[in-house]
Amino acid sequence: MNNLIEKLKQTKIETLSYFDLSAELLNKTYDSNKWSVQYLLHHLADAETVLFDRIKRAISEPKQVLRVFDQSLWAENLNYSQVPLVLSKNVYSSVREAIIYYAEIHYEKNGQQEFVHSETGIRTLKEEFDKVAWHNQHHLAQIKQAISIG
Repeated sequence: MNNLIEKLKQTKIETLSYFDLSAELLNKTYDSNKWSVQYLLHHLADAETVLFDRIKRAISEPKQVLRVFDQSLWAENLNYSQVPLVLSKNVYSSVREAIIYYAEIHYEKNGQQEFVHSETGIRTLKEEFDKVAWHNQHHLAQIKQAISIG
C-alpha cells in the first residue's frame, strides 16, 4: 500500500504544477485531434470525482452497479474551453487528498470489496484505488509529451 500512497502523493504534486502553465503551453496537444493540456487537466479533475464516488460507494454500499461516464460528453457539455482552470485545480487537489485518506484506511482492510462497473463488470475497491494512480500517470505522460513538442 505504501507504494500506492506514494504514487498518489507524487502524481498530485506533479499534476498540480501543470495547472499554472502559460496559456501557450496549456493549449498544446500531444497529437493532432487530441485534447489540449488544459482539457487533460479538467478531465483529471472530473475523473478524480467520478473515481472517488466509486470508491466511496464501494466502501459504503458494496455490490452496486456503477455507471461509466462519457468523458467526451463531459468535456463538451461542461465546456472545458471556458471553465476556469483554478476550479478544476481546487477540485483535483481536495478530492485527491480525500482519496489518499480513504486509501490509507481501506486499501488493505477492505480492498476486496466489490462493485459492478457497467462496462467492465466486477471490480474491487483495491483495483479502483490502483486505477486512480494509473489514470493520473497515463495523462501526466500525455501532458509531458504535449509540452515537449515544438
